[in-house]
Amino acid sequence: MAISRPRFLLLTTFGLGHMRPASGTWGSIPPVALAFGLILVGLAPAEHPIVFNLIMLGIVLLFSHVCVHQGDEAEAWFGKDPSEVVADETAGQALTLMFLPIAMPLTTGDWFRALVLLAVAFLAFRILDILKPWPANGLQRLPGGWGILIDDLIVAIPAWGIVQLVAFGLTKSV
Repeated sequence: MAISRPRFLLLTTFGLGHMRPASGTWGSIPPVALAFGLILVGLAPAEHPIVFNLIMLGIVLLFSHVCVHQGDEAEAWFGKDPSEVVADETAGQALTLMFLPIAMPLTTGDWFRALVLLAVAFLAFRILDILKPWPANGLQRLPGGWGILIDDLIVAIPAWGIVQLVAFGLTKSV
């Protein structure tokens, strides 16, 4: 059931939480698309790390805040850890994208590396979010918004590590 309350727009990442199948996957796409857009306009992480990382941090903080502060209401409306609420995936994916260690001059090889690294970040986060390895698997039991959010922030940490390893490998292969 689609929700008409404007206050739930951020919880559903502007309605993406209503997309099927795999609403969490839809909610993970905006930070990746934004990261690619920043790279396209010359705000790549290695060239403008402060700007890039502040934008990603802003996404993490905004969507985390929404989860924590509106989580109880969302669970009352949709049920426990509702699939419509994808702000947690948006925050976790943005956390995974922070501190990308790649430079993005405008050459074909670097565009390819950027796309590969963004795809790895997306897939690593989504796979870990679906599998919910320890300790993330038990954290969903926390009440309200913290239960919605914290498991996604926890799985973002190993996903970030995978991205860093792949980025290191891509740097060494050039």
